[in-house]
Amino acid sequence: MTGNRLHLNAFFPFGPIYVWDEVDQPQRYYEFEGFTQLVQTAERGLFSAVFLGDSQRLREHLGRITDTAVTGRPDQLVLFAHLAAVTERIGLVATFNTTYSDPVDLARRLATVDALSHGRAGWNLVTTHNAWTGENFRRGGYLGHADRYRHALEYLRVAQQLWDGERVDLAGEFYDIQAEPARRTGQPVLFQAGESDEGRDFAAQHAEAIFSRYLDFDSALAFANDISDRLERAGRPRDDIRIFPGARIILGSSAEEAREKADWFESRTWTDRRVIAVIESVWGTDLSAVDVDGPLPAFDPATPEQTVTHGVVNSRDRPLETARAWRDLTSAQGWSIRQLVAHLTLSQDFVGTPSAVADRLAAYVRAGALHGLNLLANGVPNGFDDVVDHLVPALQERGVYPENYPGTTLRENLGLREPVIHRVRTPR
Repeated sequence: MTGNRLHLNAFFPFGPIYVWDEVDQPQRYYEFEGFTQLVQTAERGLFSAVFLGDSQRLREHLGRITDTAVTGRPDQLVLFAHLAAVTERIGLVATFNTTYSDPVDLARRLATVDALSHGRAGWNLVTTHNAWTGENFRRGGYLGHADRYRHALEYLRVAQQLWDGERVDLAGEFYDIQAEPARRTGQPVLFQAGESDEGRDFAAQHAEAIFSRYLDFDSALAFANDISDRLERAGRPRDDIRIFPGARIILGSSAEEAREKADWFESRTWTDRRVIAVIESVWGTDLSAVDVDGPLPAFDPATPEQTVTHGVVNSRDRPLETARAWRDLTSAQGWSIRQLVAHLTLSQDFVGTPSAVADRLAAYVRAGALHGLNLLANGVPNGFDDVVDHLVPALQERGVYPENYPGTTLRENLGLREPVIHRVRTPR
């Protein structure tokens, strides 16, 4: 195991995370050359993996494709096959949804990337039940919320049997499959991101790494301890999972310069249009005429209920209640819409000098609050340069970051044991 070492993953999620006018054409964000430069820089900085988010449907806003975010991306495994040829050690972690894909097909495709990269593939296993996504597959909400993880486990076992070179002959609750493996392959490293109790238990029983949302130190430590307790109950060592919250790092030669860079980045990425879109997603109507530096609308949201099945993610399904809570907050604080959104979207990113950020990260790692970061690129194609050139040496000086890759596979470089399926008796 790797002990108190920090791992960095190059993370590419959805969303308006870049300063759009830094490139001459928006298409640059989709081209292989940009991904290649970012990933090769990450490998120069000894990052453990490239981690891609995914979605089965383009993001929408007020019933139309959103104009405030990147809504699509290249096919992950096609991209990873390309990246495997231009890198040597960095891992390649793809997000795939068990609800809207086929286990035999996915097992074959992931095994191909694992073979092409000589053991560097990983799978971020996610589930969903909402009909909004399912419409893209003519399935609607066919999978009940309570069935997600039972279905995911059956799916996972099919893939794992094929990777172990076993014939699958399954008449299960969700699948009726007879499949022959092409050959025995390795088991890709399994990531998971479920936040519910059921999701955490699934991770503790099956996963080897977790994408978490906790960056506040106390919350991160509580989450790590909770996962360790669940690991122990599942019959696994308490240090058997790597925890990766998502984060951004902005560095400067002084604390003041770093803060100025962070404020500039925030102002350039949180445009007026993006700020008002947060409010529109709850009010359910066009608010483009509303002043973002003024108060919230005096009228109520257009509909009393919204759900994620319509692509709405900000209202927590209760627009009227959310609107009332936001009005109370802005009234008490004297905030404008812009100030409210800044509060609602406040992140725990790492901003400061390389020395200060390295000290902070070292404290997290030594306390066991996290094992790494899924690190957002600040731009394309130079979004990791500052971290690789300035932060990585500071982390190495503190003894919490490797001087070289420990091995050639993702499993070796994350310091993981043999696959869970081969050593721990877990529910089937």
